[in-house]
Amino acid sequence: MKYRMAGALLSLCGVLLAAYLYLYKIGKIGTLACGSGSCEQVQFSPYAKLLGIEVSLIGLVGYLVLLVLSMGALNAPAGQRPLPVRALLLLSGLGVLFSIYLTSIELFVLHAICRWCVGSAVIITLIFTAAVLDQRQSRA
Repeated sequence: MKYRMAGALLSLCGVLLAAYLYLYKIGKIGTLACGSGSCEQVQFSPYAKLLGIEVSLIGLVGYLVLLVLSMGALNAPAGQRPLPVRALLLLSGLGVLFSIYLTSIELFVLHAICRWCVGSAVIITLIFTAAVLDQRQSRA
C-alpha cells in the first residue's frame, strides 16, 4: 500500500511540474524559473515537439493517466495485482524510456540541461521504482 501511495503522490508532483512547463510553453506564464538559462533553450528547441505535440503536454497527459491509475491502485486490496497496478508498471516503464530519450537529446544534441526536465525524469523513475516494488511485494 505504501508504494501505491508513493506512486499517487509522485504522479501528482509530475502533473504539477508538467503543467508548469506546458503553461510556460503556451505563454500563460511569463518567465521560466530555471537559474541556468538552459531550460528555455530546451523548451524552444525543435525537439520540444513530438509529432507536432508539445512534449510538456505529452508529459502532462501521461502524468494525469498515471495519477488516475495510481488512485485506482489505491482502492485495490493489498497483495493483489489488479489492472491499474500492472498498467502503472507498464506505462511508467515507457515513461522512463521516453525520459532517457529526451535526456539523451539534451546531453548529446542540444548540449543543454533543463532542471525541470531532470526533475521530471527523476519523478517518473521513482514512480516506476514504486510500481516495481509494489509488484514484488504483491508476489510475496
